[in-house]
Amino acid sequence: MNNEKKSLSRRSFLGKGILGASALSLLPHLTYPHSIQTPNPADMHAVRLGFIGVGRQAMGILNGMMRIPGVEIKAAADVYKIKLDRFKLRVDKISKDLGKPVPQVDVYANYRDLLARKDIDAVVIASPDHWHALMAIDACNAGKDVYLEKPLTLTIKEGQELAKAVRKNGAILAVGSQQRSDLNFQHAARMVLKGQIGKVEKVLVHVGQPEHPKPYDLPEQPLPEGLDWQTWLGPLPKIHYNEALNPAITLNPEQNEKIWGAWRSYKETGGGYMTDWGAHMFDIAQWGLGMDRNGPVRVIPGKEGQPLTYQYANGVEMVVGPFDEGRQGVKFIGDKGWIKVSRGNFDSSNPELKPTLERPNLGYPPHYWDFIDSVVKRKDPIVPVEVGLSTLIVCTIGNIAHELGRPLNWDPVKQTFVKDKKANAKLHYNYENGYTL
Repeated sequence: MNNEKKSLSRRSFLGKGILGASALSLLPHLTYPHSIQTPNPADMHAVRLGFIGVGRQAMGILNGMMRIPGVEIKAAADVYKIKLDRFKLRVDKISKDLGKPVPQVDVYANYRDLLARKDIDAVVIASPDHWHALMAIDACNAGKDVYLEKPLTLTIKEGQELAKAVRKNGAILAVGSQQRSDLNFQHAARMVLKGQIGKVEKVLVHVGQPEHPKPYDLPEQPLPEGLDWQTWLGPLPKIHYNEALNPAITLNPEQNEKIWGAWRSYKETGGGYMTDWGAHMFDIAQWGLGMDRNGPVRVIPGKEGQPLTYQYANGVEMVVGPFDEGRQGVKFIGDKGWIKVSRGNFDSSNPELKPTLERPNLGYPPHYWDFIDSVVKRKDPIVPVEVGLSTLIVCTIGNIAHELGRPLNWDPVKQTFVKDKKANAKLHYNYENGYTL
């Protein structure tokens, strides 16, 4: 397995490295329907999973992963004890519902103890964004494959370092941008790339509003029992606790999170809708434009009624804001028509372009199966680390332009702002509390 991983590392980095790679390298993924097939039990091998971060999102991933043949749940790690207790109970319940033996699941306060386990092949990381890079890099260095929730990382520098770690260790890393495994989005990207709407002139992207994060303004609240707040913060500057950042749950009676963690909404802890839903919608826009592992060359912040706008070297503009009925989604506009896609919806100026095929129900999300299949076969998943990085870059340079209040020029090959020290200083932040990248 180590030799296989090293071989994958060399092939992937040389063929699809961070710099200078052609977006056309993704075209094999655009076969329709996607190559995610109903698994042949004879081809399956056990994949032993650990979970790092077991909040609301992890519960959904757990439910899907446990339904895939061959997947075994071995352990979980989190800084909030009650969520670890819930995780074990949830594994028990799903196992019984599926008629499977209930596995022995060990839990840890420190995720590094989980990574030290030799009997874990891969990890699911569903922690807050500011922990993604450190956890995923540590996992790669520990010889684990990774399913990492989107966005890839909190900062661009973190994403660049994670991409290096993935390829250095020959790891499989799949980003949780599940729209890439949805037939509507796949069909939209394929039709645009095939020129079915002619030459693309503009792309409209709606990520939700308010688009950009705001300064942390929640009142301080007492820490709940069992939550290690200092470790939750990790490398972040100290901020006080508020339940909205890590929503409380109860087990008896069972009451799960009523809201998503609000850390997404604040500059200190997240990137707002730009990195939350932008990690989905910009991802599809870049895919359809053939700009994976590439990106825009200029970003213009929105002001005085003008929307945030990205410009590509080929003249295409990507405009951010609500369009048509206001649903979060993407609209490609060409000189011969348009295609609009969102979750559960596809529309086109040409009715003949609508998708006609349906994928058989696997019994579990195809995006999760793609990851497990990639781990077994030692191949890149549909959203590898470099694609996650190029999507993160689009999201984040928009936030940086908004914060600085001026247009910025971006070099998508060097992955830096062009002759702009003030903007480049925002590609990362100074880790605190003794953490280093």
